[in-house]
Amino acid sequence: MGKIIFYEDHNFSGRRHTCTDDCADLSGLISRCNSISVESGCFMIYEKPNFCGNQYYLRRGQYPDFHHWMGVSDSVSSCYLIPEDPGSFNIRLYERTEFGGLMMDLTDDCPSVMERFHLNNIFSCHAVSGNWLFYEHPHYRGRMHLIRPGEYKRFTEWGGRSARVSSVRRIADY
Repeated sequence: MGKIIFYEDHNFSGRRHTCTDDCADLSGLISRCNSISVESGCFMIYEKPNFCGNQYYLRRGQYPDFHHWMGVSDSVSSCYLIPEDPGSFNIRLYERTEFGGLMMDLTDDCPSVMERFHLNNIFSCHAVSGNWLFYEHPHYRGRMHLIRPGEYKRFTEWGGRSARVSSVRRIADY
């Protein structure tokens, strides 16, 4: 179980709203979000309702303003509680859509997809087990996307604007 508290103002002040599960639309509950406290669990927060737009991974901790979660604004409109998955990790990355082309198998973090596999783009993937984060730039920087267990036939299915995946990290810190 997780618990996240959204605050309208910086440094945990102003109107607030608490979530212990997924929330597809926070817009009627808070008008903006300038600080967040994650008391337990791990969450993805999204700029837009229905788990759309830029996403940010938050684990247990204090985020006194949106810069602390690398946000570009005070817009947070939905959140997803990442289910705890203490088991094994395995993800298959493919260089083409619908699981075509070269397949790369990962069971650990990959700070640079280019250095390890000599590829700039991942067009599809199959997360066999565990929850993962894809990052736009090497060394876990830039726009990120949550990859839950399942099949993604093309990058748009995980919310990507392009197939650029430059680093991959397991979510293992519940």
